[in-house]
Amino acid sequence: RPTMAAPNQTSLQPASFLLLGMAGLEELHTWLSIPFCLTYLVALLGNLILLVVIVTERSLHEPMYLFLAMLAVADLVLSSSTVPKALSIFWSLSKEMSFHACLTQMFFIHFSFIAESTILLAMAFDRYVAICNPLRYATVFTRPVIAKVGLAAVARSFCVMFPTIFLLQRLPYCSHSIMPHTYCEHMGIARLACADISVNIWYGFATTLLSPGVDIVLIGVSYVLILQAVFRLSSKNAQLKAAGTCSAHACIILVFYTPALFSFFTHRFGHSVPHRVHILLANLYVLLPPMLNPIVYTMKNRLLREKVARALVGAGQ
Repeated sequence: RPTMAAPNQTSLQPASFLLLGMAGLEELHTWLSIPFCLTYLVALLGNLILLVVIVTERSLHEPMYLFLAMLAVADLVLSSSTVPKALSIFWSLSKEMSFHACLTQMFFIHFSFIAESTILLAMAFDRYVAICNPLRYATVFTRPVIAKVGLAAVARSFCVMFPTIFLLQRLPYCSHSIMPHTYCEHMGIARLACADISVNIWYGFATTLLSPGVDIVLIGVSYVLILQAVFRLSSKNAQLKAAGTCSAHACIILVFYTPALFSFFTHRFGHSVPHRVHILLANLYVLLPPMLNPIVYTMKNRLLREKVARALVGAGQ
C-alpha cells in the first residue's frame, strides 16, 4: 500500500486517504457519474423548491409540512456531504481526502441519516394521531412540540455520532490509506486500522439497533395501528385517501432503510457479498431518498402539489 502519511504520524494517522470510488468498476466511472450527477441535481432542486414553498406559504405551516421541511434539510445534508466528492472521484479530479476531512464527512453522513430516521418516526406518529385520534391532533402537535422534535433529532444524531470521531482518532492506521469507496463511513475507516476495532464494531452495532432499529419498529407499529383504523372507516373513499397517504410514507421508508441496513450488516456479517455490490448499495441510500422524498410527497399531497406548481409557474414568468 502506498504511504500517504506525515512523518510524525506514520504509526498513528495517515495525513490523507485515497478513495478509489467503485472499486472493480473503474472503467465505468465516467458512465456512473451521469446518474449520480442527475440524481443529485434533482435532489437539490426538489428539496430546495419544497423548502422555499413550505417556508413562504403560511397555509403550509402545519405539522406535516414542517416535518417535510425538516426532512428536506436532512436530505440536502445527506446528499451534499457525499455526491460532490463521489463525482470528483469519478471524474478523476481529486481522489484524496485528508484524515480530518474524512472524519467530518463520516460525521455528517451518519448524523443526517439518524436525523432523517428520527423525522420519519415523527411523521409516522403525526399520521397516527391524525388518523387514529384526530380530535387530539391540534393539542398534541403544537408549534413548540414540533420545534422540540426538530431539536431532538439534531441532539440525538449528535450524541450518537460524536463519540465515533474519538473512536476513530484513537486507532493507529500504520500508513493504510487506500479506501475502496466513494465516501468515508465509520466502519470503512475503522477497517483500515492496524489494531483491534471491536469497540467500533460493537458501538456501531449498538447505535444502529438503538437509533434506526428502534425507529423502524415504532414506525411499523404506528402503521399497523393506522391500517387498523383505516379499515374501520365507513366510507371507501376515506379508506383510499388514508391508505394513499400512508403508502407514500411506506415507500419512502423502504427505499431509505433497506439499502442502509444492508450496507450496515454487510460491513459486519456479509463478507461473501461482492464489494462492488456493497458500495453500490451504500450509495443508493444517500442518492435515492433525497431525490424521491420531494417527488413522492408532492405528488401524493394535493395542497402541496398546487402550491409547488404555482411557485414554479410564478418563477417561470
